[in-house]
Amino acid sequence: MSDFDLVLSGTVVTPERLIPNGFVAVRGETIALIGQGEAPAARTRHVLPGALIMPGAIDAQTHTLSQKDQEGFAWSTNAAAAGGVTTIVDMPYDEGLLIASAQAVQSKAAAAGQTARVDFALYGTIDPTEGASRIAEMVDAGVAAFKFSTFGTDPKRFPRIPPKLMAECFAAIAPFGLSAGVHNENHETVEAYIAQVKAHGITDWRAHGLSRPPLTEVLATAEVYEIGALTACAAHIVHCSLARGYDMAAAYRAQGYAATIECCIHYLTLDEENDVARLGGKAKINPPIRPRAEVEALWQRLAQGKVTMVSTDHVAWSEDRKTRPDMLTNSSGVPGLEVLVPLLVKGLVERGIPLTMAARLLSENPARHFRLSDRKGAFKIGRDADICVLLPDAKTYDAAASGHTIVGWSPYNGLKLPWTVAGAWNRGQPIFDGQRVLAKPGAGQFIRPLRTLGLEAPIHG
Repeated sequence: MSDFDLVLSGTVVTPERLIPNGFVAVRGETIALIGQGEAPAARTRHVLPGALIMPGAIDAQTHTLSQKDQEGFAWSTNAAAAGGVTTIVDMPYDEGLLIASAQAVQSKAAAAGQTARVDFALYGTIDPTEGASRIAEMVDAGVAAFKFSTFGTDPKRFPRIPPKLMAECFAAIAPFGLSAGVHNENHETVEAYIAQVKAHGITDWRAHGLSRPPLTEVLATAEVYEIGALTACAAHIVHCSLARGYDMAAAYRAQGYAATIECCIHYLTLDEENDVARLGGKAKINPPIRPRAEVEALWQRLAQGKVTMVSTDHVAWSEDRKTRPDMLTNSSGVPGLEVLVPLLVKGLVERGIPLTMAARLLSENPARHFRLSDRKGAFKIGRDADICVLLPDAKTYDAAASGHTIVGWSPYNGLKLPWTVAGAWNRGQPIFDGQRVLAKPGAGQFIRPLRTLGLEAPIHG
């Protein structure tokens, strides 16, 4: 009788290589053995010759509480479990509560812990009127990173942080070794282009892209990396829609600076001339979806190793906030947790990019970035047994039919997914069986980052 609780065999996907006829063995909540050949006995054993067995994904960017009384952690993590996402990192801009103090962090962590079905980490931010004064207390409360924005939609709800204050915050974060992530759109330039679009009376799908051309993004990206360089803080762009941004990040890394950059799955999947034109407000995202030529340029940068991680920037707005005829009046953002892993795998396969990149961009790099790699992000002995299994079972995605998200709409509806999630485990416990989410509310844990600077090599994509 084996003392393994779970063994999964198939093609094991790691950041370094694929292991055909491989297996992952679990004891309790952690990885106990990784190997190749005949799988050992276990209390539960799944032999899946055609399957991809990947580390559970870490979604580096979710907005669970952006709309009050809408989604909540029970629903966001329901979609996560169904998508093989075993940890989410939630953003601090909750409607009605900016996560800008230790008390706010603790309150959110306690509330989320009662309803989350998968593990979660939290971002913190600042109230501009308080400056950097609460950064140390939020570190003590367990935030995994900090988030700021060079563009503001509301002085309290989503404030712009001007350069001087941004530099003060970066300097306060640097001694703790955490990352300062920034929404990268130059406020004054966006405002000028919005005014121009309105003056021309453009209200259809074209309005959003015209109001945020590439200049708005690259100016902000340069600002963020220069502040990081001057303060010795790890500077991170939380979403980049332009190939130029990834080249900029690579240039700063080549100069020895900690400069990381994140690509959202919508920038790798949707394009302006087809999808935004078809979907209107349901494809409104900041920064905007770009033309197909730019999408393919992003895939080239990904293949070159210039992308640090891939996330969703998930937000499940109610449909009425995404279907207004005036494009600019719609809320920005889309749901994506359920399809993050299948969409990235689809894109990699179609372009002949090694599947090892999926394990790197969805698991290993996010774990290292948020200092969760003592527990998360890889099939290594002693780490949490977070596992995602995909089968070559082609399906056409329909958010309403799946029933795993709180909203029945998705910009990805109608896309054919050649690989679909057939099972997922979080800390050794089954959370999805291919049809049903098995994880109960409260099963997820609040994951705090390591309080050491760490000795791992810098992330290079």
